Amino acid sequence: MSRVTFLGLGVMGGPMAGHLAAAGHEVTVYNRTGSKAEAWVAAHGGRSAATPREAAEGAEVVFACVGNDDDLSAVCTGEDGAFAGMEKGALFVDHTTVSAEITRRMVAEADAAGLGFVDAPVSGGQAGAENGQLVVMCGGSEEDYARAEPLIAAYAKTCRRIGESGAGQMCKMVNQICIAGLVQGLSEGLHFAEKAGLDGRAVVEVISGGAAGSWQMVNRHETMFDDHFEHGFAVNWMRKDLGICLDAADEVGASLPVTALVDQFYKDVQKMGGGRWDTSSLFKRLRKIDEA
Repeated sequence: MSRVTFLGLGVMGGPMAGHLAAAGHEVTVYNRTGSKAEAWVAAHGGRSAATPREAAEGAEVVFACVGNDDDLSAVCTGEDGAFAGMEKGALFVDHTTVSAEITRRMVAEADAAGLGFVDAPVSGGQAGAENGQLVVMCGGSEEDYARAEPLIAAYAKTCRRIGESGAGQMCKMVNQICIAGLVQGLSEGLHFAEKAGLDGRAVVEVISGGAAGSWQMVNRHETMFDDHFEHGFAVNWMRKDLGICLDAADEVGASLPVTALVDQFYKDVQKMGGGRWDTSSLFKRLRKIDEA
């Protein structure tokens, strides 16, 4: 069993850290809101720390799952950052979905401090984190990945090294690009069925077993028809991710016209007050357009 640290105990990080504790690892946690860290310790054991640096001291592997580029920089760098507390040879695993730019900077700083670094963004949402069924896409050296993978297995159904540092984040961008277009297509299909007077649930039952089927269709059509969106992956976070995708597309010379369009549709959802709604709320946007 390993001495590990987990930084960030949100809807994803909290359950992931819990799986590490359940697997028998010695877990120290840090969260910006200290009361959340204390509640986690009360539920799972281990200990909490007041700063990322203190939390990282003595850890063999430090995990992070925070909000964005600035949050990652804050927990990693500076006098109270995790890098300052980690011993040479320790490994940092970043589960946050962040930009390629911040990943390159964190990798460089980790390397200068004699630390390993694996970028390991995840897919599967809150349910995947709670059930230990996440998909984890990793970038880093083969040696660093080999150290991280047995620990990540505590909360992942699939974990794979895609390539060198940054490859995990680029793979997550592919994931978000695919989801954006798919959810818009699903929303339009269900909207069409509704307007055509069809039994939408019957339609989904038939077509979900064919080429049109998807995880989103199976797991989101009921809540979409019921106008229920207070769950799942928030629109605010999806727009953050799509912004990362579009910036990276400019950098590598890729054309993403559908992604850019769907990003604007999510902007419309935010204007509707749906920043915290699930990404399937694109369907609600179409309903609103018809009501106007």
